[in-house]
Amino acid sequence: QVQLVESGGGLVQAGGSMRLSCAASTDIFISSTTIGWFRQAPGKEREFVGGISWIGDSRYHDSVKGRFTISREHAKNTVYLQMNNLKPEDTAVYYCAARKVPTVGVGPGEYDYWGQGTQVTVSS
Repeated sequence: QVQLVESGGGLVQAGGSMRLSCAASTDIFISSTTIGWFRQAPGKEREFVGGISWIGDSRYHDSVKGRFTISREHAKNTVYLQMNNLKPEDTAVYYCAARKVPTVGVGPGEYDYWGQGTQVTVSS
């Protein structure tokens, strides 16, 4: 069973930091999978945040560049989204997604597998 499980969400004040985790089941090896992070705020479409391919290329939305960083821990088959200097507009449900293509896609439809999402709330 292919599974992605996000964790690490919660409530943080503006300017704070938070790290989200995306743990992949053994059906998905992050060493051969591109992982993308998306977010969806109430009433808005799901939007691309960033992603990392299995060849190590990373890509970020302009709104998070310099604040968010994606990394991988192969031993735990887990990808992380480190979020610094958080802003109230970062409030959303964050999802990780996977695809078996060695490039980072920016559209939700480009990914085959999704986690259940984790809520991130940034207070002002």
